[in-house]
Amino acid sequence: MRAVPERVTESIRRAGRLAFPASCEDPTGPLLAALAAATPPHARILELGTGAGVGTAWLVSGLTGRTDATVVTVEIDTELVAAVREAGWPPYVEIVAGDAEPLLPELGRFNLIFADAVAGKWTGLDRTISVLAPGGVLVVDDMDPARYPDPEHRATVRRVEQTLAEDPRLASVQLRAGTGITIATRCHQ
Repeated sequence: MRAVPERVTESIRRAGRLAFPASCEDPTGPLLAALAAATPPHARILELGTGAGVGTAWLVSGLTGRTDATVVTVEIDTELVAAVREAGWPPYVEIVAGDAEPLLPELGRFNLIFADAVAGKWTGLDRTISVLAPGGVLVVDDMDPARYPDPEHRATVRRVEQTLAEDPRLASVQLRAGTGITIATRCHQ
């Protein structure tokens, strides 16, 4: 078993200092690293919901030794953006402050997307799918309906799962691991 990368450990500490409780958990983080490592040359990776930077750190750890990729991470909370920007990321990481949903059409296409924010996951999912390049992979976590006591949130999770399962542009699988993960690949059409 590989050790947790130092950048991830630093981000977990930052989440604690900021009292940010919603960082990605195992096995999502290592999965993100593995998927980032598998992206093609000159890959573009998008994270919706930077939070304290834990998911970002996992994505960057999968790109070790590469300088050809671009990682764009979007966060609506300006305090979190400021704290994460201070962490000293590689030059290929761009931290964008703003609401992901209206920004999505302006960001371009991506080979790997980690949707971990309200915007782009619970709302605006079609916009997220539309910026996924053919052959690109979309990772959506927090998909276990049992995690949510609110019936409306459970219904939202089921709606997102159904959308991903039935979208003809995607081949998807639901994994009952961690917080619940759905992985969808955009078909080459």
